[in-house]
Amino acid sequence: MRAILFGGGLALLISLLGTRVAIRLLTEHGYGQEIRDDGPTTHHTKRGTPTMGGLVIILSVVLAYFLAKLITQDGPTASALLLLFLFVGLGTVGFLDDYIKISKQRSLGLRSKAKFIGQTVIAVVFSWMAIAPMLADDRGETPASRAVSFIREVPSLTLPAVLIIIFMLVMIAGASNGVNLTDGLDGLATGASTMVFGAYTLVNIWQNNQSCVLAQGPKCYEVRDPLDLAVVAAALTGACFGFLWWNASPAKIFMGDTGSLSLGGALAGLAILTRTEFLLLILGGLFVIQTVSVILQVGYFKATGGKRMFRMAPLHHHFELKGWDEITVVIRFWIITGLCVATGLGVFYAEWVAGV
Repeated sequence: MRAILFGGGLALLISLLGTRVAIRLLTEHGYGQEIRDDGPTTHHTKRGTPTMGGLVIILSVVLAYFLAKLITQDGPTASALLLLFLFVGLGTVGFLDDYIKISKQRSLGLRSKAKFIGQTVIAVVFSWMAIAPMLADDRGETPASRAVSFIREVPSLTLPAVLIIIFMLVMIAGASNGVNLTDGLDGLATGASTMVFGAYTLVNIWQNNQSCVLAQGPKCYEVRDPLDLAVVAAALTGACFGFLWWNASPAKIFMGDTGSLSLGGALAGLAILTRTEFLLLILGGLFVIQTVSVILQVGYFKATGGKRMFRMAPLHHHFELKGWDEITVVIRFWIITGLCVATGLGVFYAEWVAGV
């Protein structure tokens, strides 16, 4: 448990102090954000705001995790290392995207095909390693399961290796792009991610306390390394919380794709490794809503020959164009995230109480 406190506290401190340094360095080098011309005109004032702040989040999480392990004299586990691999790997893809935007002075970075290939390679390696027998523990438990899960594994939905890897790939791509789409207003994605990662910290602690390793029973959780996953989740919570100090409106720095892709990947990774894959749809409900709004907008546009369902997608821009202040949209979307997190945790606990 001490490692969880150290991981969260150190990540918050490193992120809070490190972001201030990053703002100065990025500003000195002219690494400013380019703004879409077709977006709300109020966003044009943000042009030139330092971006790639996700680098601070990534460094904070990685440093905090290994420092916590060093302080507690406890070795890292396969599950935590896999999660960090996915987190850093997708962050690298996002960094390349951000760097191209800055160096080419345009609002679009990596071409969609190159971005997709990068995400796919990282996701497939993670998924394959997560179910690989060579990473099984003494009980034969691999970091991830080949069974689809909601709150626990559903044995009747055990899939062949190829299909479960494809399923995980879809999850990782969906979550990373969902956070990426949400990262359009000051502090929106950062605040929402903080709440969801906080929820996963609690889920992991509960799974550890009710682990089948400690006591077999119908209500125990067959999850590999839940306590160490809680350390990573706590570090992610702390890093996002510290970054939010500088990212809240008016933002002094943006996380960029470096941050949004990595955070989305970490969310999917936690869901996969904790056997709560479909629970993520509830906990991360805001990201689902944002993604669905884009899908509906594109589909409706094509089906009606150019008509729009929303004034602009993702959904937060629709409300901006309706006249809502940016800070109003952010706070109300945070409230929606809080409700989703509370509902998800309620469902998680209710399943344990019911014992079904």
